[in-house]
Amino acid sequence: MLNLKMLAIDIGTSEITILRDGEIVLREPSLVAVDIENRKQVALGNEAKKMLGRQPGYIEVLEPIKSGVIVDFEGAKLMLKSYLQIVMGRNWFIGPEVVTAVPSGNTQVEQRAVIDVLLEAGARKVYLIDSPLAAAIGAKVPISDVFGNMIVNLGGGVIEVAIIASGGIVKVKQIRQGSGSINELIGEYLASQHSLVAGRQVMEEIKMKLMSAVKLKKEEFLEVGGRDVLNGLPKRVNLSSTEIFELVHQEMEKIVGLMKSVLEITPAELVSDVLDRGVILTGAYAKTRGMDLWLSREIGIPVHVAGEPEYCVVRGVGMVIDNWDLYRQSLR
Repeated sequence: MLNLKMLAIDIGTSEITILRDGEIVLREPSLVAVDIENRKQVALGNEAKKMLGRQPGYIEVLEPIKSGVIVDFEGAKLMLKSYLQIVMGRNWFIGPEVVTAVPSGNTQVEQRAVIDVLLEAGARKVYLIDSPLAAAIGAKVPISDVFGNMIVNLGGGVIEVAIIASGGIVKVKQIRQGSGSINELIGEYLASQHSLVAGRQVMEEIKMKLMSAVKLKKEEFLEVGGRDVLNGLPKRVNLSSTEIFELVHQEMEKIVGLMKSVLEITPAELVSDVLDRGVILTGAYAKTRGMDLWLSREIGIPVHVAGEPEYCVVRGVGMVIDNWDLYRQSLR
């Protein structure tokens, strides 16, 4: 099925990604800045991100999505309406049909909120698909096979582990935290151990440059700046990759625990399939250095990172649109 008015959307905790006709046409942070008094939009996406921690008192930077759930309906509507208008351009008045992925553990109320916010943002019709299923399709896993596949979708706000076979999800579990929770850990560590208050951008830089799932043989360092907790003056500290590894390792252990808990409730035949086929990692968090090797060692099963893991979900949604008759039964 090819419909130029259909959009594939991944409404992530940290980013919104929109795909049309097989091409990614928008990838922006899930942020919108508004005037506090009249609630009108001041900035969107990357421009709103630049304001974080720097905005004047009359502007609020909203984060409408938390752990894969809409927590600010009006903020999400404002943000998504703007993104849909950017993508549709002059065809905006037609109103696109939208297929979007949602975490498999979301309640019916949370799923309904996604549908309602997209309809109010200008979509004509909305279809939902479970994120792990979309990720598997986007990673080119043959989900219609009777054989089992394990997908570990590592997103910014949700981590999902699913066993997929015969076109559907057989077993799935999730935890409502992802790479975004690492930022909070780093912020707390800087304050308690280095007496430093740092901005969101700094914490993101630390995560991107120093974080690893395995201890690096050659230690790396990064100088970061912020405000001294004690005297309020500017301050710089030098962080090491070993510090960050030891800080986040316990958080990463939760992924292993989730994988083990899913394997424990999976039929033996499907576990045997996973042993033969290995585990597929999707989501931006999957790009963490050494993540595949570390998980493979911990679980005892080969682990592979999908190509462009950060786009697997939205590409999977796009493939559903392009092969409507084949995947329509997977939609809600």
